Amino acid sequence: MRVITGSARGRKLREPSNYDIRPTTDKVKEAIFNIIQFDVPGKHVLDLFAGTGQLGIEALSRGAESCVFVDKSPEAIRLVTENLRATGLEARAKVVKSDSIAYLESARGFDIVLLDPPYASELLEKALNLIKGFDILRENGIIVCESDVSRVLPELPEDRFRVREYTYGRIKLTTITRS
Repeated sequence: MRVITGSARGRKLREPSNYDIRPTTDKVKEAIFNIIQFDVPGKHVLDLFAGTGQLGIEALSRGAESCVFVDKSPEAIRLVTENLRATGLEARAKVVKSDSIAYLESARGFDIVLLDPPYASELLEKALNLIKGFDILRENGIIVCESDVSRVLPELPEDRFRVREYTYGRIKLTTITRS
C-alpha cells in the first residue's frame, strides 16, 4: 500500500497484521480518486470504517482541508495513527475510536464521506439508511461506497441524491451526490 499522489506521494503505508482489516487495493483506490479528484481540495472528509486510513490519507495528500478517521478496532486506530505520522498529515486529521454507526448519529458538515465497511456485514446499508434520514453532507457533498459487485444498496430519495455506479472486477464503487 502506498499514497498514490499529492504531498505524501509514494509513501508506504503500514498494513494490517491479520485479515480482520481488508485494505482497499491501490487499483480501486486510484479509481475512487479518479472519480472525485476535482472535489477533494479544501474539503472536509469523513473516512468511516477507516481500517488503515489509506482512503482518508489519500484525500489529505490530495489537498483535503481535514479528515476524521473513525474505527472501533484498536488495531485500526493504531494503523491510522502510524500511517498519519509516517505521511506527516496528522495535523489535519482527527482519529476517533468509536462504533462507526454510533458516530454517524452526531456527525455533520462533511463534503466527502468514504464508506468501506467489511463486505460481509450489513454496515454499509445501516450507514446509508442513517445518512438518508439526517443528511450529514454539505451541499454538493459526495458519498463514496465500496462494496462487493453483487451488493444492492438501499434506495435513496431521488430528489436529494444522485447515484452512479462503477464496476472494477468484483468490486463496485457507488457515488452518491447530494443535490
